[in-house]
Amino acid sequence: MERSRIVVAGASGLIGGALVRSLVADGHEVVRLVRRSAHGEDEVCWDPVGRYVDTAGLAGCDAVVNLAGAGVGDHRWTAAYKKTIRDSRVLGTAALAEAVASLDAPPRVFVCGSAIGYYGDTGERAVDEDAPPGDGFLPALCVEWERAAAPAREAGVRTVFARTGLVVAREGGAWGRLFPLFKAGLGGRLGDGRQFWSFIALHDEVAALRHLLDTKSLSGPVNLTAPQPLTNREITAAMGRVLSRPTPFAVPAPVLRAVLGEMAGDVLGSARVVPKRLLESGFSFAFPGIEDAVRAAL
Repeated sequence: MERSRIVVAGASGLIGGALVRSLVADGHEVVRLVRRSAHGEDEVCWDPVGRYVDTAGLAGCDAVVNLAGAGVGDHRWTAAYKKTIRDSRVLGTAALAEAVASLDAPPRVFVCGSAIGYYGDTGERAVDEDAPPGDGFLPALCVEWERAAAPAREAGVRTVFARTGLVVAREGGAWGRLFPLFKAGLGGRLGDGRQFWSFIALHDEVAALRHLLDTKSLSGPVNLTAPQPLTNREITAAMGRVLSRPTPFAVPAPVLRAVLGEMAGDVLGSARVVPKRLLESGFSFAFPGIEDAVRAAL
């Protein structure tokens, strides 16, 4: 992409922060959406839950990337926190999509965050973007999340849904919690370890998001996961090899359910998701294997 003006929601998060650094390093003008008064030309005020966006700040933008949302694993899934997760994504996406659609000169592309939680528990069955949504809280959330972007799509803006897997990064996300445990020699499989985890290195996540911005032929859902999902048992063994630590421990399923509540179903569930459309569009992974991804994160 030529030097562009790109608006990013969720710029303070793990993925959003890495994306902003990458874009700025290549000379793009990045405008961050902030939930306070804007302090400069590189910030725009918005209220995702209140569905407000200062549309004047979006004028002249070439692309909008929405990665905002409350952390799915930050708290136990009480009814109140599930509402927080839902509202931060669905209402925020609706606000941005409506703002984009209202512009006299809309951006060329709207990249909206989503997740492989769309597919639910796939067992040992590999799924791509053609698979239907699964059952449960996360699949229903992802369906509603993506549907909220309809105003932008109906306004003729190329709209892409980045269905992201588990991001391998030291700074946050699921792996941000795993690394300290494994370094301390306390790492181990979760449940029986046979559930598939669809992961992606943070470097490849950012590169894939930029690929979505640049590739005019891509719209709709695109899975952002490494080509070969692995079981939790295989990933545990790989972590032990890279960190030179034993992995003797296992967290039994009943313990996970007692500690995590409803969220344990997704931790123990299997998500064998493959990036069919990403690969078909010519994307090349820098760290396709789990050991490469872990080393890159370190």
